[in-house]
Amino acid sequence: MISPNLRSGAPLSPAAADVLRIVNDSGTPVFVTVHADGRRRYSYWQPLDARTGRGGCYTALPTAECDRLHSAGRITLGEPLTDPTRTIYRVRPARTPAPPARAARTAARPAARPRSERGRLWAA
Repeated sequence: MISPNLRSGAPLSPAAADVLRIVNDSGTPVFVTVHADGRRRYSYWQPLDARTGRGGCYTALPTAECDRLHSAGRITLGEPLTDPTRTIYRVRPARTPAPPARAARTAARPAARPRSERGRLWAA
């Protein structure tokens, strides 16, 4: 069952929020690898941070959180890239639908009277 927090705009768990932060970063491509046996692994390349000396490797994301976000429609999978042992998909944030456009308000105008009646009101 999908958590109600994932369906609505309610706050996410810290792990889910971290996943969405990473997926929303356009400079950090995230992929899910689906192996032939059905095992899934969500991961991204973590660049080397010269200041800390950390990174320069693939980093796994929590599969359960990613699966929940995917089933809730918060992340989507791109076109598959398949080889004999696995299929790889690009993970992207789901597009949020555009808010409905406000209906243009048209002022109700009285119907125009025929030209022949316009002058009669004042002439009477």
